[in-house]
Amino acid sequence: MRPISSLVPIAALALLAAAPALAQQPLTVTVRNKSVPTLCAEDDNVYLTFQNPKVRHFRVEARAPAVIGSIAVDSRAPDFTNCTIKDQPPGPEDKVEKLVLFEDDTMQLVGYRHSEFWRKGDVPLKVGDREEKALYLVQLFTKTPRGPYEHLVLYPLDGYWRLRPLPPARLDEVAYGTSVLIGPIEENERPFVSIKSIKFTPKSKTFDLTFPKGDQASIRVAGLSEQSTALEVTFENAVKRRPFAALRSMYVTDVNADSSQVAWRAPYDKGWRQKGVMEFGSGQAHDVWLGRAVTSKHNTSAPDTALFDFQPE
Repeated sequence: MRPISSLVPIAALALLAAAPALAQQPLTVTVRNKSVPTLCAEDDNVYLTFQNPKVRHFRVEARAPAVIGSIAVDSRAPDFTNCTIKDQPPGPEDKVEKLVLFEDDTMQLVGYRHSEFWRKGDVPLKVGDREEKALYLVQLFTKTPRGPYEHLVLYPLDGYWRLRPLPPARLDEVAYGTSVLIGPIEENERPFVSIKSIKFTPKSKTFDLTFPKGDQASIRVAGLSEQSTALEVTFENAVKRRPFAALRSMYVTDVNADSSQVAWRAPYDKGWRQKGVMEFGSGQAHDVWLGRAVTSKHNTSAPDTALFDFQPE
């Protein structure tokens, strides 16, 4: 029997060799910009949605901004200038309860109940045999030589995720900025994702979500460093007829923003395209970055955010 290489033309062998790489080419998604102008630095006025009924896997990264090495004074305080909303401290009727849901030598998972949280609901969260209900906030800490560091938060009642990298040695922490929505996007006064239940597996650092119609998603912490925090998202079934993810952020001006620029790569592009967040419209892309090109006086150290590696499985 002759070897297979003598039976198959060289060109065909080249195609066969390239087949695995071709299979890994990312899908293209429709990105729509629904952002609106604002004068309030605490408004989530930046709103990008991502849609493709075939996507079952993608990655999210919160990446340290380009200016991180030059930040002399970080600004993380809220700014309610020109805002109609006010930051109200908890009143005597508010009851906030802190619960340590899991802890070992490397991490800590903390949940909070708040009797007066504005969005009502009950999303049970399970860790091993333990189940807690009515949590409005969940925090994931990694244990570092400087102490526990919160690098991921989830609001179970509306499906908002926020993530940030580890801080450089000269900063105690870096700011949060852009929020990520993962799952079937709904809109009622504001965008949200409805979650039926959550299960956290400490060994793999994975959050398994069940949505109201029974579909599921797995969100794994895939990396954590000073450069970025990464999430790997896998849907049991692709999200049909609506966006499967969204980014919410804030923009007043380029120097007062959590994000001011959108960069993306479209099919057949040889390089990146980039526009101001308020000038970007909609289009097709397989890599999307939302961040800043100049230093901001608001959440100066907040990370940029990237969505990419959209795959059918």
